[in-house]
Amino acid sequence: MANNIAISIGDINGIGPEVVIKSLLEIDLDRSTPIIISPKYIVDFYCTILNINLNAEIITKPDEVTPNKINILNIECEEIEIAPGTQSAGSGAIAMQSIEQCIEWCKNGNAQAMVTAPISKEAVNLAGYNIPGHTEFLAQQCEVDEVLMMLVSENIRVALVTAHIPVSEISQTITEELILRKAQLLFHSLKYDFGLESPNIAVLGLNPHAGDGGVIGREEIEIIEPALKQAQQRMLPLKGPFPADGFFGQQLHSQFDAILAMYHDQGLAPFKLLSFGHGVNFTAGLPIIRTSPDHGTAFNIAGKGVANSTSFSQAFSVAVNMAERKYGA
Repeated sequence: MANNIAISIGDINGIGPEVVIKSLLEIDLDRSTPIIISPKYIVDFYCTILNINLNAEIITKPDEVTPNKINILNIECEEIEIAPGTQSAGSGAIAMQSIEQCIEWCKNGNAQAMVTAPISKEAVNLAGYNIPGHTEFLAQQCEVDEVLMMLVSENIRVALVTAHIPVSEISQTITEELILRKAQLLFHSLKYDFGLESPNIAVLGLNPHAGDGGVIGREEIEIIEPALKQAQQRMLPLKGPFPADGFFGQQLHSQFDAILAMYHDQGLAPFKLLSFGHGVNFTAGLPIIRTSPDHGTAFNIAGKGVANSTSFSQAFSVAVNMAERKYGA
């Protein structure tokens, strides 16, 4: 039987519902059973705008799922006005209800993976949730201390030592132990989530020119290089630290299975340039499989029917592949 893939609808005023609906027209229903977790009226609203008939089964509980069909788990909630391009507490609340249900379905074994459409952190916080992003909320809900944010596209995989924190806090946050923990998660994920037997990993420096021997900063000498030595003693195949600009400028990323960047924009700016809109966000270290597209809510084009669904389609495909690797087809 095909694996169940739970889909959170994202912010209902962003492009999430649109890219979800467009993506589901293209998937192979012989390989998976998608379950959109959302109030039905939201899916109906965007299907009307897009002139699409999903031919979905409407369900209210797990034992009603129809295999190899598109299913909609109708969330019972107060109906709010859909206003594409705006942010509200109501849209944030529905986005979080959908995510929470997806997590529960995966934790209870009713779904084998989840794919999350983009949320607005501002709307979510208006709804009373004090979270910096999906990744941190998933870790909290799954009761794990450490997760790893990864962006993947074909053979490009970028992971982050620090993720959603202010730039002013990066240097004081990075420690030898943190780098080692993230490197261990990355190595494990490459082996068991991506099926790479002997992965090799590049590690970027923090400072310009990787510190230039301590002239531009000493984090490489005092933190990153000692962490790499410890990693190599633990048989983790890490190399570096590489200056970030030269590393990508010389196309060295093509020689490694993954790159461990020190902070968000250092790794994700070049990744998004190289992935051409096909990137997928994957959260390593969770007991469940979670992927998402590598873009945000794009409120400026929400409701116009022009959103590109490629990244969400890729995220769904990666989730299906990982579920098959973990649970079988």
